[in-house]
Amino acid sequence: MNVQQVHATGFRNIGRLELDLPREGAIFLGPNGQGKTNLLEAIYYPVLFRSLRSARDTELIRHGESGFRVRLDLTDPTGPRSIEAGFLAAGRRKRVAVDGAEPARMNDALGVWLAVAFLPSDVALISGGASERRQFLDRALALSDPRYLRNLRHYRAAIEQRNAALRKGDAPSAAAFDPLVARYGAPVIAARLAWAERCGPAWRDVCATLGEPMAVSFAYRGRPELVDPDAWPAALADARGRDLATAATSVGPHRDDLTLSLGQVPLRVAGSTGQQRTAAIALKLVEWDTLAEASGSPPALLLDDVFAELDRDRQDRLAARLLHTPGCQVLVTAPRPDELPDALHLPVFDVIRGEVTRRTAPRAA
Repeated sequence: MNVQQVHATGFRNIGRLELDLPREGAIFLGPNGQGKTNLLEAIYYPVLFRSLRSARDTELIRHGESGFRVRLDLTDPTGPRSIEAGFLAAGRRKRVAVDGAEPARMNDALGVWLAVAFLPSDVALISGGASERRQFLDRALALSDPRYLRNLRHYRAAIEQRNAALRKGDAPSAAAFDPLVARYGAPVIAARLAWAERCGPAWRDVCATLGEPMAVSFAYRGRPELVDPDAWPAALADARGRDLATAATSVGPHRDDLTLSLGQVPLRVAGSTGQQRTAAIALKLVEWDTLAEASGSPPALLLDDVFAELDRDRQDRLAARLLHTPGCQVLVTAPRPDELPDALHLPVFDVIRGEVTRRTAPRAA
């Protein structure tokens, strides 16, 4: 499923946009601050119905506007489709529509339009804290399996209630939520462990394809025995004193991590800037594989300044990977043509002050 047209009003610095997108994708060029990332953010918004930069909806509204609206007209083997999202500042009202009709719940619209986005800040998947990697895992698994999303939501609600009781020093009330924590936490851990086991070798292979000569690996760091709900009562009981002292639950997938290594050393410590960026891009490509396999349709790739800080060989290897991903619509941004590899042949658009126009001249012109 690809985007045929993008319609946007009042989003960031985009006043009004009616953009036809080529099936294979496009390159968006323009100086910094002109709206290239805003355009990708608008296109990604109907994936999760929130900003890919973790901004609040109110922060996405163009200055002077009362709200924003984004609609994507999609091509699909079954026929034309559309997905739409809008937000009004008055009353903080969000509206979502699929094929012109509002779903009963917003969650019912998740997965209709799938895309994987890379931003320069995503290097934090390698160099940052565990929360960055947990968020990555939760997004990939929630979009690929509705059961994971349901379990994760119930688990988070149970943990929030348990922690509220712990903050009051109420051990019996906290213990009352233990069965729910176990019931929903166990399948979350099981899904993450299965993904890590399946995708660890794939991530290693993608890193090698992108030009990383050293051995890399990743593993899920947690308590694998907790895939069994019956293992939770003892684990929570052992941690109860610590949990009461810190007023927070210390056991469960909300505390786990994905460890990535270069040789035997953590990649966040030993990796160069280029190596960490390569590893983060490879994680995104594995996320793409995960969603493609689950949905049976290739998601789009939205890549913001992805070639920066990569040497020429890695740039060329990434371009080859992008252009040989069957059916994938690839949208790439860069400040200037000379920051892109020569092999990346896609239609070119200029982005100036939120206005997007297609070039008729070659990219190098």
